[in-house]
Amino acid sequence: MEYGIPVTLDLPFADAVERTRAALAAQGFGILTEIDMQATLRAKLGEEIEEYLILGACNPPLAHRALGADRSIGLLLPCNVVVRAADGRTVVEAMDPQLIVRVAGNPELAAVADEAAARLRAALDALGG
Repeated sequence: MEYGIPVTLDLPFADAVERTRAALAAQGFGILTEIDMQATLRAKLGEEIEEYLILGACNPPLAHRALGADRSIGLLLPCNVVVRAADGRTVVEAMDPQLIVRVAGNPELAAVADEAAARLRAALDALGG
């Protein structure tokens, strides 16, 4: 099962993060959470991994519509976007919002997921992978 919308960039990690934030903002997404997995795993476990950042992206109007259809949908929000280093390049992956529809089994969420997916794809396309 695929659960992400990926793009691979020939950009340094820090530049890709900056461009990802801007592209998401242009599509109406704010960043509610940010998890630096590299720093967390180093601090908590002494383990080393590549640069790996999880951004919790939220488009408030879409979140409001989703909550109107299913109050428990907050368990699956926000949409996670991962920026990670890979083989000298940077991969940006957005969670496919269609997963929310499949997991929740609520057809009322389909239109919201369609719009969220279109906005996330537009943001990734703007990165120019």
